Amino acid sequence: MQFDTKIAVVIRTDLQAWQKLNVASFLTSGIAAAFPECIGEAYEDASGTKYHALIGQPILIYGADGPALSRALDRALARNVKPAVYTEDMFSTTHDAANREAVRAVARNDLNLVGIAMRAERKVIDKVVDGLKFHS
Repeated sequence: MQFDTKIAVVIRTDLQAWQKLNVASFLTSGIAAAFPECIGEAYEDASGTKYHALIGQPILIYGADGPALSRALDRALARNVKPAVYTEDMFSTTHDAANREAVRAVARNDLNLVGIAMRAERKVIDKVVDGLKFHS
């Protein structure tokens, strides 16, 4: 199936494994919150057990160093793509209000980004992540 939009998550490659998983989880929740139409139908197994719905399209995960991550953020914003962001300061917080305050306290050019996620038209996302490789 071909989608008109693409979801991309860019994660800083120098993080520990648990941090990468944490960042990817939080960022994709931001996409789900911003684009409820991307959520598919609920799941049910052959026994009739019901499960939550998931995002209904592929999510592409890219790796980047700090400068490449900042460049992807700049490209997204220049193309009017509003991303979800996760900064290193957010690892030391324990709730949403503290996360938002950690971001609010730092100017955009000084954000210590560890990840971003975005959903937009395929061609736009391709330009934002141009030059990045899939995370391995």
